[in-house]
Amino acid sequence: MSHTLPIDPFKIWQDIYNKTENAWSDAIQDTLGKESFSEGLGQTLNSYLQYQEFVTKTAEAYLTQFNMPSRDEVANVASLVINTENKIDHLEDQLEQLAEENTKEINSLKRTISNLDKKLDRVLAEIEKNEKAGATAKKK
Repeated sequence: MSHTLPIDPFKIWQDIYNKTENAWSDAIQDTLGKESFSEGLGQTLNSYLQYQEFVTKTAEAYLTQFNMPSRDEVANVASLVINTENKIDHLEDQLEQLAEENTKEINSLKRTISNLDKKLDRVLAEIEKNEKAGATAKKK
């Protein structure tokens, strides 16, 4: 009996790849290294940029004609809204800080007034005491 090996498609593909890789690599490198390729690529890029500019202007004209905002206008409004929100947040923080400071100041003033009220009560009590003592001395 003779043994026949089954056909391995992967091995065949790998052999073909290994044999042709260098040839293709050299051909592509030669093509990419030519100045004519660079010029053609530059012309293609310029054509694409002109096309892109045309599409952008056409879209802007369309949006303007139908009174619709462009992407830049929407982005500008979004930026303004974000800036406004940041300013509002900053103002809220300042108001909270001022409210805390005012509460502390009010509490301090209440304590001071309470102390002054107590002192005034003592002064009035002394005055009344002196008036009673003076009235008692006049009677004698």
